[in-house]
Amino acid sequence: MQKEQKASIVEELTETLTNADVLYLTDTADLNAENISNLRRICFKTDIQLRVVKNTLLKKAFEQVKDRDYSEFYDLLKGPTALMICEVANAPAKVIKDFRKKNGKKPILKGAWVQDSVYIGDHLVDDLINIKSKEQLIGEIIGLLQSPAKNVISALQSGGNTIAGLVKTLQERES
Repeated sequence: MQKEQKASIVEELTETLTNADVLYLTDTADLNAENISNLRRICFKTDIQLRVVKNTLLKKAFEQVKDRDYSEFYDLLKGPTALMICEVANAPAKVIKDFRKKNGKKPILKGAWVQDSVYIGDHLVDDLINIKSKEQLIGEIIGLLQSPAKNVISALQSGGNTIAGLVKTLQERES
């Protein structure tokens, strides 16, 4: 690979890393061509970009990202490395776990960057599966905030729209 090609790849990786909120580093070594093809197909269907990269070029790209500190990943850049990039925090972890059920122990999670948090090690796959997206958390908070208001509206409707009816309904609920 020529120097210009390497520089172009590093530039492209740097841009990808700068814009990615979810990034998984995996080891896909020992997967045969058929399994890699199946993994790519699954990733494509779930809106995950899967890309095998050279460790030296990835490290240079990590170093060029200005607003993030990827230095914790430097020690992980040994052996084959594949990047899984997407917008849903737990999607790659789910793909990894489901793929392993049918194809053995690979891919192995080396590390993950999920919305400014770093996760190192394959033992965290199950923890990453349980991460809720920003939208899910906002939905839960809205549901919690709406709950008291719904109770008051329900009490007003069942109490005949009077204050005395409301108080009576609330008293009955407490007993």
